Amino acid sequence: MLKIGITGGIGSGKSTVAKVFEVLGIPVYYADEAAKRLMNEDADLKEKIKATFGEDVYKEDKLDRKFLSSIVFSSPEKLALLNALVHPATLADAERWMQKQSTPYAIKEAALIFESGAQEHLDYVIGVTAPAPLRIQRTMHRDGITREAVIARMDKQMDEAIKMKLCDFVIKNDEQEMLMPQVLSLHEKLLKLSF
Repeated sequence: MLKIGITGGIGSGKSTVAKVFEVLGIPVYYADEAAKRLMNEDADLKEKIKATFGEDVYKEDKLDRKFLSSIVFSSPEKLALLNALVHPATLADAERWMQKQSTPYAIKEAALIFESGAQEHLDYVIGVTAPAPLRIQRTMHRDGITREAVIARMDKQMDEAIKMKLCDFVIKNDEQEMLMPQVLSLHEKLLKLSF
């Protein structure tokens, strides 16, 4: 079975593309959702987060995401510390999940595939790209945040052009080129590559 990654910058539409693959019968592991779950359920990870950021990051045994965000998003060093704790736990969880799949290929959807080193565990990586103005608009609409807040998040991410050069396949989600034919064509390619 092939292990495929899907990545892209904020607002690129990687989750939308992943959902299309799900409709085609391909299982998808959503790394962000898994990380949120693991930060609340993985006892070892919880202890490491408390040891690094203080007991106050958990209220009644549940992660206080707002409080933790206020700590890590104001400091690149603290964000790097959090990622250094969460990425290994998520990589291990994704690997266990992949082992249980029985389809020709399975997908891991994650914003930070290259940043976390996850590409080392994948056969191919699909990049989803969209122009910056469209990404900003989508994220403002989705998250209900300001343009400035979106740009601040984008500035913390790997440059989109560099990320796409690292990918094996690129899907354009620019509302100009139709999405479905691109996904279907790639699905056929991946099925052939899996045999």
